[in-house]
Amino acid sequence: MASCSSLPTLSSFQEQLDYALEDAATQEDKENIVRQYLRKLDEKEDLKIPDFENGLEWLNTVGPLSLRKELLGKVVVLDFFTYCCINCMHILPDLHQLEQRYTFKDGLVVVGVHSAKFPNEKVLQNIRSAVLRYGITHPVVNDGNARLWQELEVACWPTLVLLGPRGNLLFSVVGEGHRERLFLFATAALEHYGQQGLLQDHAVGMKLLRDSLPPSILSFPGKVAVDPHSKKLAIADTGHHRVLVVTSSGQMLHCVGGPGSGRQDGDLSEALFSSPQGVFIKGNAVYVADTENHLIRKIDLSERRVTTVAGVGVQGTDKEGGSMGPQQPISSPWDVALGTAGGVEDNVLWIAMAGTHQIWALFLEDGKLPRGSGHTRGVCVRVAGSGSEENRNNAYPRKAGLAQPSGLALAPDQPWNCLFIADSESSTVRSLSLSDGAVKHVVGGERDPLNLFAFGDVDGKGVEAKLQHPLGVAWDAASGLLYVADSYNHKIKVVEPKTKQCRVLAGTGQPGDGFGAGFQQCGFNEPGGLCVAEGGKLLYVADTNNHRIKVLDLETQTVSLLPVSVEEVDSVRASHASAEVLGRAPRLPRSAPQVRMAELVVSAGQTINVLLSLALPAGTKLTEAAPSFWSLSAAGNEWILEGQSVTGHITDVSRPLSITCSVPTPPLSLDPVLTLSAWLYCCLSGGGACMMKAVSFTQPLQIHSTPKDGTIAVTLTHTF
Repeated sequence: MASCSSLPTLSSFQEQLDYALEDAATQEDKENIVRQYLRKLDEKEDLKIPDFENGLEWLNTVGPLSLRKELLGKVVVLDFFTYCCINCMHILPDLHQLEQRYTFKDGLVVVGVHSAKFPNEKVLQNIRSAVLRYGITHPVVNDGNARLWQELEVACWPTLVLLGPRGNLLFSVVGEGHRERLFLFATAALEHYGQQGLLQDHAVGMKLLRDSLPPSILSFPGKVAVDPHSKKLAIADTGHHRVLVVTSSGQMLHCVGGPGSGRQDGDLSEALFSSPQGVFIKGNAVYVADTENHLIRKIDLSERRVTTVAGVGVQGTDKEGGSMGPQQPISSPWDVALGTAGGVEDNVLWIAMAGTHQIWALFLEDGKLPRGSGHTRGVCVRVAGSGSEENRNNAYPRKAGLAQPSGLALAPDQPWNCLFIADSESSTVRSLSLSDGAVKHVVGGERDPLNLFAFGDVDGKGVEAKLQHPLGVAWDAASGLLYVADSYNHKIKVVEPKTKQCRVLAGTGQPGDGFGAGFQQCGFNEPGGLCVAEGGKLLYVADTNNHRIKVLDLETQTVSLLPVSVEEVDSVRASHASAEVLGRAPRLPRSAPQVRMAELVVSAGQTINVLLSLALPAGTKLTEAAPSFWSLSAAGNEWILEGQSVTGHITDVSRPLSITCSVPTPPLSLDPVLTLSAWLYCCLSGGGACMMKAVSFTQPLQIHSTPKDGTIAVTLTHTF
């Protein structure tokens, strides 16, 4: 390792280059300066870097890569990133464009070196999900112990390091916003080493994760919101680049955007989004944080149109604002909340502007900000946050420092009258007063405003409580409780703002997708958003990496799945599901009871009459718009059910359901096992979330080949 170099060694050379480029008058001058720099750098034989450590986990490749083997003869761009970082996300489009211009045949390869900030980010499966979410198609290595980061003395995320064809240091670029310089350096290096015949055009063995991703109804849903009056839900189906509006039973009313990313206003059937995150629904209006388009969009369900209300479609660097919405550049909006400013109801849309670490406001009508001047309709302006990435609280909102605000929850009633903020990179929950603008600490983090590494998983009060990269918050006015998606701890937590007490509500602390006996036995995987419904009885959770919306019944302490339909239906009447859904039964959830019955002796020619009695949870009823059904199976002995009805609808559980099965002559001396499973979709009697309940009965059979007539009755009962 003694012969290997680090970035401080390179910086002594590159400083002179950077100064010269700043003074260059033309593009031609810049190119000539970089060529001269490369010629001088070739004289330095001691600028090689260490190779990747053996045994590291790789993604998007068929196997490990080495600077001395597979990457020999390539100009390599190392992207040191951590997937939580908004600045790291911002340079991905630059890298994608670079890869579009130059391929491995030209001698260029981009390698993502994932060097985690949070413990949760060291887990390969979580990095895998991030690679899929962000659409990364170049090789990524999980350097969980940050060995190469330390060897090169990298100082911050993101850092780009360009290497020559023998693994030698050429350039480094720190932070975002350096696309022009990245392209200048890469182009010059390819030209320089190409003329010397040192580049190779061999392919690097690639195996993209996206090619093996199974289809799913939802893909990495980021946020979920509910209209308390109509009970309709808006879901940011982030990975599919679309917004879904569904009934409380999961029937789709509108599907807007997708399946690919894009930027287009117009009719609902034509509109396009790019990785939308935050959504807010009220009546026929849905506001959307169209994150990777750097836009705020409005979906008008009654007019069936999508319009842009803020942003210009490219990432902005302005940290003040003040222009009319469609003329105001903004940066990676992550959440939105409709509220009041200056006493006028619903006149402002609050925006969590993750890209500039601030809270902004879009005025839908004239209004006035706390500690600020009045603004006219259409203006989009900064409200809180200096733009520095900090955990700094302050009585003056513009002097406060936020660190990637990612979730918003409005608490307009006294004594709160504030906007709660999930400030992900500081691992805190903060509040912004709507009366005087003060930014205050609620829970998490620590008192040092510059320490963004005070994370953990600890119940407690105020700063004693610890979170890990929370992405969502939801306010329940009825109980005065704040619910938090503690994303990297894979938990849902609850905060009492009055006492600043924070405790676990649901989740095991490990990524999972199970449905346990209670809240804390249920699994989540980086939940990104949540909302309160039914007057505080239900909590909807966007379980992002599980590609699901889960429903927490806060009264019964049970968790169920919102069964989102794949078909768009009329918004006035959700049609009954087609009988085609009965052709393929879904897999039973792990939490479904599996009841094994005593062996039943039958003879060929007899009929088994099953009387199935099911009792729903108290206060619920079957959901008319969802397909409750039963299914018979006989794994490995399908002959026993050949030609018979093996599935059917369940429309009434007030009386036993009769299911018959004729016993055929067995082909051999076999004792098959018959399995009857039932899936029920039910909702609260007064309306609300649709819950999926399932049970399975296993009935071993001993079949005598001597024929007999008659019917044998079997009674199966279960109470959910």
